[in-house]
Amino acid sequence: MGWQFAVSTLGMPGIPIREAARTAQAHHCAGLELRVHPDEEVHQGLPGPAVDAVRSLLRDEGLAVSCLAGYAKVAAPGADRPVVDELKALIALAHRIGAPNVRVFPGGDGDARPRIAAVLDDLREARVRLLVETHDSHPTGAAALGLVAGFGAPDLAAVLWDAVHPWRAGEQPADTFAVLGPHLGYFQVKDVAGGPDPTPVPPGEGAVPLGACGELLREWSGWVSLEWEKAWYPGIPPVEVPLRAAAAWFGRYAPG
Repeated sequence: MGWQFAVSTLGMPGIPIREAARTAQAHHCAGLELRVHPDEEVHQGLPGPAVDAVRSLLRDEGLAVSCLAGYAKVAAPGADRPVVDELKALIALAHRIGAPNVRVFPGGDGDARPRIAAVLDDLREARVRLLVETHDSHPTGAAALGLVAGFGAPDLAAVLWDAVHPWRAGEQPADTFAVLGPHLGYFQVKDVAGGPDPTPVPPGEGAVPLGACGELLREWSGWVSLEWEKAWYPGIPPVEVPLRAAAAWFGRYAPG
């Protein structure tokens, strides 16, 4: 399969899906990563016909849904049932909208195993993969892997490698890539100013070693998505600016 290029709608907060699709097309993306959030067109509880309309719109525009970016926290403290219910809802939404992946967060030091185990059948039946992002309480590849490796089913439960968080936590790209192995399910290309400053900058303009990431990922196949955190940093440039840089990075390193 090689690489497929996508952009997250996190970089286009509040923008209608049709407009986001046109932006993705203009930068030669094959897919959209859809943020699932109450502030967005795609959210939990979206009626079935509206979900079908989004799926049809993107199909007509020639775009796939690379991933649903959900906000469930599989290792959050507290009871299992609310987390399991949220995961089930995300998986059902992914199945109906045609997304092969659902992104979730670690979110704490709770036991993620019974929660993920409770939705393995749902994932299998929906042909959807759960991706735990290298983020918050589990920022490194090694830490995130510990939440999913015990199932021995990387086609059902794997890791999303966010380029920033492992590096900021002291894990170098070669170590992240090596430790994840077959559990590497998705890569988000992004960059930050560096040091203690987490402000996003266009890929290649910051301190994250994206060249090293690109060389390592030549051995891998999957979705590569630009995540531009404009929803959280409204003062940063519009998504078209980092998309041009991300497309150039993609063209430089994507396996031929």
